[in-house]
Amino acid sequence: MFIFEQIYMNMPANCNYVKQISGNVINHATIVSQNYTNVNNFYNLIAQEGADPWVYKHSNGYYYYLKSTGSNLLLSKSRTLTGIDVGKNKTVWSSRDTGPSCRDIWAPELHFLRQKWYIYYAGTTCDSDNVNHRMFVLENKNFDPFIGEFDEKGQITDSTQKWAIDGTVLEHPLSDELYFIWSGWEGDIDVRQLLYIAHMSNPWTIDSERVEIAIPTYSWETNHRPNVNEGAQILIHNSTINLIYSASGSWTNDYSLGLITLDVNNDPMMPSSWIKRSFPLLQSANGLYGPGHASFTKSPDDKENWIVFHNARYNGSGWVRQVRTQIFSWNLDNTPNFCSLNDPNIPIQLPSGEPIRQRYEAEYAEFDSGPSVRYDLAASNHLKVEGLNKTNSLIEFFIYLNMEGWYVVNVRARTSNDENSKTSSSLYLRVNGKESGELTVLYSDNWSIVTTKLFLHDGINALAFTKGLNYVELDFIDIFAN
Repeated sequence: MFIFEQIYMNMPANCNYVKQISGNVINHATIVSQNYTNVNNFYNLIAQEGADPWVYKHSNGYYYYLKSTGSNLLLSKSRTLTGIDVGKNKTVWSSRDTGPSCRDIWAPELHFLRQKWYIYYAGTTCDSDNVNHRMFVLENKNFDPFIGEFDEKGQITDSTQKWAIDGTVLEHPLSDELYFIWSGWEGDIDVRQLLYIAHMSNPWTIDSERVEIAIPTYSWETNHRPNVNEGAQILIHNSTINLIYSASGSWTNDYSLGLITLDVNNDPMMPSSWIKRSFPLLQSANGLYGPGHASFTKSPDDKENWIVFHNARYNGSGWVRQVRTQIFSWNLDNTPNFCSLNDPNIPIQLPSGEPIRQRYEAEYAEFDSGPSVRYDLAASNHLKVEGLNKTNSLIEFFIYLNMEGWYVVNVRARTSNDENSKTSSSLYLRVNGKESGELTVLYSDNWSIVTTKLFLHDGINALAFTKGLNYVELDFIDIFAN
């Protein structure tokens, strides 16, 4: 149902109040907001770019999202899962341009262990030689990881000190003992990646020999060389410890998620305790490719389970990736049921406990100098707006809000579908007549979600989009308080 709002309804009779919006004099006695719908769904792309997404929901209700820029670690926090890409952020560690963890910082994870915060990440030497990748640990003793600094605890390794990436921690649900799990080489040459486990005496020290618990075996794991098992993540349900891992070439469309299970009563250090499934749990489908390196979290009200993962931004894009999320359930044997990749053009229900959002369809916006409505099966309502191709072209939304504050704005947009150029584009945004920056729309096989955060006032707000770089078309904008 559409909701049609009118502002200044309590104004005195015969009052002709005017205000400057987007350079035009608007008579607010007659101006109304654009039609919108209150929706409890979203399109599940939550970051246009990113790899190895690590999302952790803490007891304080915040989602913490940790990612690498290649040379530093960026931590953000948000009250909503779908708003993590524009949460408050802080650089918590930067390379010193020297030493063994100088370059190519990969797959960081944030863990709360023994009442302290720990970050585990892979890094290599300043020459970017992959042969030298090893795992490292940072520690923050404060109750909030945004307070204070993360101190370097150094390399975490077993006695072999072999190549190591994608480290994670298993905190045993019965014994509270800590175990480190990572992807490593048997020797000093990249023949294949195996999963290893070792016991930890504390969150930054291994005190046992490494034990191999998984080796690429099945055809879907060995279809590219080197053979790969990596990206291990722990997901515990009742009496089962589920180890979700990534297999096949991360640079290919065949990248997939697999499963190894351990009964909580069995010894994690015994290889025979771990049972590998013969088939992938999540793989390419519905026009999305190469899902991998997932993390797991809860909805804001803790009633639902959600997987966060990366996938290729377009067919064959390899290490050019984006971040998506979707709900999952449990099988009767305590293993996760991911079903298949959600169709990117079908909205799914918001995580339980997230605020509903106002959806403003582009076809109901105001146009100037070129834009027009066209049919598009993949668009919301099957309608889109194209033709933002002149310097004076304009698509303007009039948004009604009943409270001043910060809002998350999701713009569903798409670049040219020219598979040969794969060119990214941009839009300029003007808010209530003031320039608010340039929004980049990265090339994808599908519609993108461009997320930004804006301070908006109560009443009518004018959001005007003008031409930036290259071709862009719009589907809608969603707005919600974060």
